[in-house]
Amino acid sequence: MATAADATERRDALVGRLFMNAVGAFDLFSVYLGDVLGLYRVLAEKGPLTSAELADAAGVHERYAREWLEHQAATELLEVEGDGEERRFRLPVGHDEALLDVSSLNYIAPLARAVLASIRPIDALLEAVRSGGGVPYADYGEDLHESQAAFTRPLFENLLGKEWLPAVPELHQRLGADPPAQVADVACGQGRSSIEIARAYPKARVDGIDSDRASIDRARENLAGSGVEDRVTFHQRDAANAGLAGRYDLVTIFEALHDMSYPVDVLRAARGLLADGGVVLIGDERTEDAFTAPASEVERLFYGFSVFHCLPVGMVGEGAAGTGTVMRADTVRRYADEAGFSSFEVLPIENDFWRFYLLRP
Repeated sequence: MATAADATERRDALVGRLFMNAVGAFDLFSVYLGDVLGLYRVLAEKGPLTSAELADAAGVHERYAREWLEHQAATELLEVEGDGEERRFRLPVGHDEALLDVSSLNYIAPLARAVLASIRPIDALLEAVRSGGGVPYADYGEDLHESQAAFTRPLFENLLGKEWLPAVPELHQRLGADPPAQVADVACGQGRSSIEIARAYPKARVDGIDSDRASIDRARENLAGSGVEDRVTFHQRDAANAGLAGRYDLVTIFEALHDMSYPVDVLRAARGLLADGGVVLIGDERTEDAFTAPASEVERLFYGFSVFHCLPVGMVGEGAAGTGTVMRADTVRRYADEAGFSSFEVLPIENDFWRFYLLRP
């Protein structure tokens, strides 16, 4: 039985933990400012800088620049030298990669943008929690799809065509063979995955499909100058479009199935897209096999995004599935079965955040 001393110890531990959580939250939000306003980029290119120099170079007000810089130095995100108005701030060695290198697997800055986007429609979320409704994807604003694209870009550029797809021999062989493989990248977002598939496999032709107009517009911008404009096309449409049936050797769904209100319908539509011998490849969160408490830091992060974003968007619509970020392998298997797939395989691809599934009709 817990004693008074135990209760005091637990109380103090919780108070200390939540206090440090608040400190960390403001660190994260300050990274958002530095990222979106381009302050880190200016410091990397021109630093060390005073607050006046940063304000002039970045186009911000000096008083805000000074407070942001002092906070950054106080929390050890930046280094500082000198005193008073001559105090100069610099981006430490190593921090530049984490905060600025958009192609690095260590690029962590988009996490700040994703967290802030997730809490942006907080009033709508409160109402949804009371009513059982959902919060539409569009209510999360530009930061949500921009952060998703930025966070997954290094994965697609460094791993998708170089490790993940080659790890599945039948896919690797078909994507490199004649006649040219036809690929449908469903829920393609800003199109980085579509572009990287085409870059990795020079014969493949890829249709990126998404229902979100803003994402497709950005995908088309990203395609310009990519070198694969002749083999990648982006469409704002529903994957269930009857005109697409039976066309594709591979259908991919990356980092999206758990957000969908009707995942079984989407998988059924994906099955309908397949040509003879075609398969569906899903990449989604590498959750634990079963609920565990206390959980790992990664699982806790997944649950955080689920409560504030992925579950609410997956609760939109009558009879919505409400899957959430923590979509375990058994749930994907059940969805695949209900969608009519005859074969379900969890692929042995190692990644800290993603798990991959191969579905055959």
